[in-house]
Formats: sequence, structure tokens, C-alpha cells
Amino acid sequence: MAGFGITGFGAYIPRLRIGRELIAEAHRWMAPSLRGQARGSRAFCSWDEDSITMAVEAGRDCLAAGAAAPQALVLASTTLPYADLQNSVIVSEALGLPAETRAMDVAHSQRCGSSALLAALGGHDDTLVIASDKPAGKPASVQELTYGAGAAAIRVGSDAVLARLLGAASVSRGMVDHFRAAGAAYDYFWEERWVRDEGYLRVVPEAVTPALASAGLTIKDITHFVMPSLQRGASDAVAKALGFTGTVTPGLEDGCGYAGAAQTLLMLASCLQTAKPGDRILLVGFGQGADAMVFEATEALAAYRQCRGVSGSLADGVATDSYLRLLSFGGGIDLEWGMRAEKNAKTALTEQYRSAGQIAGFVAGKCARCGTMQFPQLEYCVNQACRAPSSAFEDVPLVDEPCKVLTFTADWLSYHPAPPLYVGFVQFDNGARLLMEIVDVAPGGIDIGTRLRPVFRIKERDRVRGYNRYFWKTTPVT
Repeated sequence: MAGFGITGFGAYIPRLRIGRELIAEAHRWMAPSLRGQARGSRAFCSWDEDSITMAVEAGRDCLAAGAAAPQALVLASTTLPYADLQNSVIVSEALGLPAETRAMDVAHSQRCGSSALLAALGGHDDTLVIASDKPAGKPASVQELTYGAGAAAIRVGSDAVLARLLGAASVSRGMVDHFRAAGAAYDYFWEERWVRDEGYLRVVPEAVTPALASAGLTIKDITHFVMPSLQRGASDAVAKALGFTGTVTPGLEDGCGYAGAAQTLLMLASCLQTAKPGDRILLVGFGQGADAMVFEATEALAAYRQCRGVSGSLADGVATDSYLRLLSFGGGIDLEWGMRAEKNAKTALTEQYRSAGQIAGFVAGKCARCGTMQFPQLEYCVNQACRAPSSAFEDVPLVDEPCKVLTFTADWLSYHPAPPLYVGFVQFDNGARLLMEIVDVAPGGIDIGTRLRPVFRIKERDRVRGYNRYFWKTTPVT
């Protein structure tokens, strides 16, 4: 274990935020007690975000430009959009990973993120583990206030290790603290006190004790304790029961909320952003048992490139003043959009497959003869004075290319799930220019010259067949 560990990390939290007081106020007529818990804000997904798009953004944050691709990708979530279609393959293609990259989905437990990480750490391959989740709380429930959304990516391997794995252990217990039946929209929860006393306080130590023993350490040797929990104060109670006196990593309650299966890796990524070489981290994942892992930060962590990470995502929020927007984007309300919304959104799967190299990875072509950039890549150069064949094109990914607003319009007439529809020509610094959507625009709007960055989103939902068509959009850089 000594030579294997974490070699990179990244995170993504949706830009859209809503103050919990707005949620509580909407339910004041029937659940006034919610006001006592309505502190801070929580993140929520826009209509065009899901566990796949968030995973792509977290993966981009983790993978350094120009670095070698991982050998495997594992995607963990309890809210994957497809029951029979490999979600991780969509993420892999959007990240531009080679077809030889092994991809795997892991699901069905709040512990699936930590379990996926532990399994990767027990192997020998360079693996990118991404946990991404967007749990839904029933309107007027405590979970609606508590839940959030987000994704975290942890890369593991043996080169330039930032935090080496010292020890680990797991325990499996058929304790049902909550569950969601297949096809159900919301979780069903058992009594909180029982979950705390019989779950967190009894089950977690069963994994922590052997994990510390395998590392040859005691709880006094640990610097940071990382354990997500839906219950406020549960991690502090477990830390106290273990005799831990160091730093308990905050649960990201303000600005993010509880991001389900992604919460364990999100909190780990947050801890790694502030940890110092030599610090020892005890990470716990809970759900039908517990996973416990002990890491030690290395000198390489101090020199690690500054990713956007959890702190950058938290600082990049856009506040909304509409509770109905939260409901609409999450499918909690069926609005009358009129005849404008009545259109066939069937995806041509054959063309999607043939053009996957360009669409999923957002790859433009640069003419080797005249230097003209173009997207999509056509059979010949669009420069009428050149017309070189596409065989002379050089593939140029646009996903990390700086860009800005060249022209734009805010369209209130066309159907769009988040009006107005911001669309316009985007000018990339390398010369590419194309018509794109601009999403998550703050109330102040945008202007000519506003700096943008590409983001992976749902382009269109086929609600008849249940299929999402993904593509790249842009969002303002703040």
C-alpha cells in the first residue's frame, strides 16, 4: 500500500444556488417548523445538468492538461440517468480518453463513492474515480433543505503520489437507515436517533479500528477526520466517540449541501486542498456498513497544481430567487410551456456514433494548409481560397480553449427550459468561431467580450424515449 495512493483530485458543484429560507418560506403555510433549519444556501442542478455532466466537469478539473490518460475510469452515483446504458462511457468520451480506457459504473449505495475509491486503491492501475450525485428531496421535507448536488474526481496510481494509502478496512451491515425503491423519486428515512446511535456511532468504529491497526496508527496520529453525514453534528459525535481531537472536515452545508454518494469524495477533495505534507487523513464512507481509509499527505501535495476544486466551485455560485425554478429543473413541477415545446427530440444514434470523435470531445479541425479553424469538420476547408481536403486537418480540442462572447441575444420567444435562451457567436482565442448556448448567466446578464469557458451539458432531452443528447455549451467565467 505504501507506494500507491492519490495522484490528483478535482471537483464540481453546480453554479445555481438557492437560499434555504426561500424553500422554507414556500412551505410556511403547512410546515412552519422548517424555518428553524433554513440556514445558508444549497446547490442544485440546472435543467441541463445531471450526474454525467457533473462527472465530466469534475474529471476535467482533476486531469492536468497534457497528462497521460488513466487506464480506467469508474463512475459512482445513485442518480445515473440510464439503467441500461453505460454512463461512464459517455463521461470517458467527453473527457477525451482513448477507447482502450476501461469504464465501469458503480451504484446503489451512499457508500458507492468510497467503495469505488477503495477498490481502485487496492488495484495496480492508474484509475480515475468519479463520484457524482444529485439526490432529490420531497417538497417540504428536511431533505429538500439538506440535499445539494456535486461531483468529485480522485485519481489514484503510483506516480507523484499526493497522499499515500497507509491502511484501510470495510464492514458490511444490513442496516437500513434509508432506502429508495427502483423507480421511486424520493428516499424513505428511518428515525434519526436510531440511525445515529446504532448506525454512525456503532458501525463506523467497526471499520475505523481495523483501518488504523492496518496502518500501524492510533486515532491520536490522525490530523483530519472526513465523514459525510445527512445528520447535522453526526460526524462530530463519531469523532468524539473515537477520541479524535484534530480537525473535523466541514460537511459543505453552506453553498453545496449533501451531495449523496459524491459527498465522501467531495469532502476528501476539500480536505486535500488545505492539507499539508505529513498530515494524516481518516476518510469514512457510510451506507449499509462503512469504509475507512487512512492517508498520509506527501511533499508532492505542496507543489500540486491549483485545481478549481471545491473552494473554487463554492465561490462560483449564481443565486436564484425562485423556488419554482428549483422545482422545475428537478422535475418536481409540470409547467405548461405551450405549443413551442411540442417538438420531436429523437436523436439520430447512427450519426451520433459516426461523429462521436468531434461531438463528445468537442474537437475542431485546423487546416494544415491555410490554418483555418472549423467546427464541425467538413469534407473540405471552409476557406474558399483553400478548399483543402479534411485529410489535411489537425484535430484541435476546444474544451480548454479560452473564449469570449462575440455576439449574443437573450431569446424569450423560442422554447427553452430556463428562459431566456442566451445564444450567440463565441470567439475562441485560437481562431475558432461558432454559434453556442451560454448557460448559468447571472441576473446582471453578459456583454460583448465577456470571457467564457466550455461546459458539458445536456443539449436536448427526448422525453418520449428517455434519452439525453449531450454537447458542449459555454458559461461566463467569474
